[in-house]
Amino acid sequence: MIQSILLRAGFYLFEFVSFLILINVLLSWVRPDPNNAIVKIIYGLTEPMLAPLRRFAIVGPVDLSPFAALLILQFLIYPLYQWIVTSIF
Repeated sequence: MIQSILLRAGFYLFEFVSFLILINVLLSWVRPDPNNAIVKIIYGLTEPMLAPLRRFAIVGPVDLSPFAALLILQFLIYPLYQWIVTSIF
């Protein structure tokens, strides 16, 4: 029971973070007002994940850090989360 609740909550959390990263990418294309409260919240939630990846994921003028962050979330962190939850409960 608790295991399924934690797995479902984790799934929704990781999907929400992935959604925020995609919104960050779309915002970088349109250059919104940086003083907008919603833009500040989205950048504040995603930049701590994307900033360390920018050292390794910039190829010429293309920033691949959101793609790298999504790959790390989907193939490394979420399976590790699932493994931890299933081994504890």
